[in-house]
Amino acid sequence: MKARDEEPLFGRRPVLELLRAASRRIDEVAIVAHGRGPALQDVLTLARSRGVKVSFRTRDQLTAMAGTPYHQGVVARVAAAAYADLGSLLAAGAQRAEPAFLLALDRVQDPRNLGAVLRSAEATGAHGVILPKHESVGLTPGAAKSATGAQEWLGVARVANLVQALEALKKEGIWIIGTTPRGGASPWAADLRLPVCLVLGGEEGGLRSLVARTCDLLLTLPMKGKLDSLNVAAVAAVLCYEVVRQRGA
Repeated sequence: MKARDEEPLFGRRPVLELLRAASRRIDEVAIVAHGRGPALQDVLTLARSRGVKVSFRTRDQLTAMAGTPYHQGVVARVAAAAYADLGSLLAAGAQRAEPAFLLALDRVQDPRNLGAVLRSAEATGAHGVILPKHESVGLTPGAAKSATGAQEWLGVARVANLVQALEALKKEGIWIIGTTPRGGASPWAADLRLPVCLVLGGEEGGLRSLVARTCDLLLTLPMKGKLDSLNVAAVAAVLCYEVVRQRGA
């Protein structure tokens, strides 16, 4: 029986990054018994070197553990992902002697989008991601699969009131930079070398009006084709790399 604080983590890269980071308790790594390739051998070798219990299962058994057939031949039983607090996200930037670089998501509900945002945030050196507790997806196994292990290296805070959290960041000298499909400033003209928190809206309606009003500046990505908007994960990737470009990396 699964422990109340336990969840499955599946997929080759998510499990490999979990083992590398050693960021939470790992109760078992279950690997497909037959047909393992080099990637799964790396998981097996690292799990054994970490002293983690390893078992071998059929694909059907792994599907039952993961709740999906898309497990890539490996499922780990791990402690449920823990959320950080805002203070620890701010401390991450201070420890690196870097201006704050945070993301906040307003009502992003698709775990694949959340995972992709986490992946871009970690890849570009962001110090953390902020999620609201309500009307927003959290660190689910599906989000972890899409994040390909990014959540093991990146702090994710969950707050009861996103507007209040953003106001608290303002008091710390952080500029709140939101996004809007039209009418905003060009990202290339904004000064993202300053301490910033990028705020991105959900799949349906974008930023809520109160969240948008809390922002110091709204940005709009130029659209040259027939479509009038991009997926939230794509917007996050573009803006994160613009932060990297402006900061000289």
